[in-house]
Amino acid sequence: MNTTLLILIAALVILSLIFISIYNGLIRRRNEVDNAFGGMDVQLKKRYDLIPNLVASVKEYAKHEKELLNRITELRASALKPDLSVDEKISLDNQISGAIKNMLISVENYPELKANENFIFLQRSLNEVESQISAARRTFNAVVTDYNNGIQVFPNSIIAGMMGMKRKEVFVISEAERENVDVSKMFKQG
Repeated sequence: MNTTLLILIAALVILSLIFISIYNGLIRRRNEVDNAFGGMDVQLKKRYDLIPNLVASVKEYAKHEKELLNRITELRASALKPDLSVDEKISLDNQISGAIKNMLISVENYPELKANENFIFLQRSLNEVESQISAARRTFNAVVTDYNNGIQVFPNSIIAGMMGMKRKEVFVISEAERENVDVSKMFKQG
């Protein structure tokens, strides 16, 4: 065998190893995104399971809040539909977060409800789930950012393009949730 052929074979082996390494890294990143979204989805499911109990407790005291409670129930039902895309689930999650926040604010008008043990337990559970959802969102955004970086840097971008890998969106809160909370308005509601 001549030297040129050996060099060519060595170069092909090295290029193949580089390709395999990049390919496996991209697959690993894509799977991490799916796993992180699955973790967030589990926390959202916990929230959806708590909502009927919370709504039932609040309904006893807050008859005039019926529209808000119905909206939360509708959003929960929509969020449990199969075949929703990641973007649709994130949008519904934003809407549910806002509605729950509004419901908890309106509950301030019901001292009997605030003292009810079942409501207190549900509220604590919901706060805990919301904290877990927040942590899951941070994890999701971190792995999506890593994935996006992985598919956009050279030479990974070439292989990612051949694999049809597309940039994924990070979880972003709605504009309304970015605004400062005006606590004085909460105390004026009545």
